[in-house]
Amino acid sequence: MVKFKENTMKSITRILTKPNPLIANSLLQNLFSRSHPKHSSSSTSIRSISSSAYNYTQLESVPKESVDCVVIGAGVVGIAVARELSLKHGREVLVVESGPTFGTGTSSRNSEVIHAGIYYPFNSLKALFCVRGRKLLYRYCKEHEIPHEQVGKLIVATRSSEIPKLDALLNRGIENGVDGLRLMEGYEAMKLEPELHCVKALLSPASGIIDTHSLMLSLVGEAESHGTTFSYNASVIGGHREGNKIQLHISESSALKSWDASSPLHPELILNPKLVVNSAGLSAPSLARQFCGLDSGVIPTPYYARGCYFTLSNVKTPLFHHLIYPMPEDGGLGVHVTLDLNGQVKFGPDVDWIDCIDDISSFLNLFDYSVCKDRSKRFYPEIRKYYPNLKDGSLEPGYSGIRPKVSGPKQVPADFFVQGEDIHGITGLVNLFGIESPGLTASMAIAEDVAAKLITN
Repeated sequence: MVKFKENTMKSITRILTKPNPLIANSLLQNLFSRSHPKHSSSSTSIRSISSSAYNYTQLESVPKESVDCVVIGAGVVGIAVARELSLKHGREVLVVESGPTFGTGTSSRNSEVIHAGIYYPFNSLKALFCVRGRKLLYRYCKEHEIPHEQVGKLIVATRSSEIPKLDALLNRGIENGVDGLRLMEGYEAMKLEPELHCVKALLSPASGIIDTHSLMLSLVGEAESHGTTFSYNASVIGGHREGNKIQLHISESSALKSWDASSPLHPELILNPKLVVNSAGLSAPSLARQFCGLDSGVIPTPYYARGCYFTLSNVKTPLFHHLIYPMPEDGGLGVHVTLDLNGQVKFGPDVDWIDCIDDISSFLNLFDYSVCKDRSKRFYPEIRKYYPNLKDGSLEPGYSGIRPKVSGPKQVPADFFVQGEDIHGITGLVNLFGIESPGLTASMAIAEDVAAKLITN
């Protein structure tokens, strides 16, 4: 095994004349190819990793490499963290992503909405990061010409019993520092949106929409040009504590796909990083439980809420010019109207609580993202509360996403978990749990906070 010297990742990155995440050189794949044969691609049954699956007495024979910073997961938050650490703090960052490219999970399966910061409890991380992140995001989009539009949002009460909830949202938004909020009578809102039905509405001018892929592509390019290396098709399958640091166990994703679930699962490479950010999204809690030496009592229970989207077919001109949101529901913000930058109208997401899946499937993002056409039957009555002219047969299946929650059905919605050494006791490790909505809006603010927690190390 060739030992990598200081600045190796920077040297590799400089080979790329134009950063392209689809063809970027993979440090880990190079390491794998030097020390391990190719794995079979045959599919087999996949089950959870248990702590007994690792034989720690055999780790001495596994190739080891020292690196500066490792970010686990190339979703929008992981990418933003990598950019922050490399661009603002000059750190050499390695992003390890189990998928074939960036943003294949929750980051590419959401409403693409820039939230204002209305819904979240005062002084919560969601509120603080959303308001700060929104300002950073709009500024970044303008400076880097990322497609976006500040279209505004109407949160609507469709019956008089909902008006007190609307008033509460106004007060909460003001507490959180959201500017420009204004209550409107129903007739005022319906002048803005003739297809809308409501008795009262809350206007949020600061809300908007964004091309998430363009944002992530720009962040990846900046991170790469400042010394970040992205390694795709490589999975962090666990780790162990050595002294007061965490060492990461790495395998090629193809090895996990072909694992027979009966033989011990050993890492193909061990990384010894100075800093680690667990930004694995849906699999972040499951992965943290595979860090031997990390107190499992500080790891929240994961919950998964699938949300489906349907598109409006046979519409030549946009029906709505603002985002339209009903009152929030258990687990989400209700089936709302989302516009994309091409003018297409989308409705969703709903909330469908699903059972946990095994660790390996979670690591490889093997969730069921299918959208059943019959599910539209649940959408029509919800949408008609504020859009009564919706015609039968006009909804077509779109896509679905899964929210990485740390609170379950009928529970009080949980805040973001940004978990550092002060909680788990391991130097240089930050776990990000429950980064659901408004994670996209908050991504750059989360990155600032993570860097602040790590930068003294």
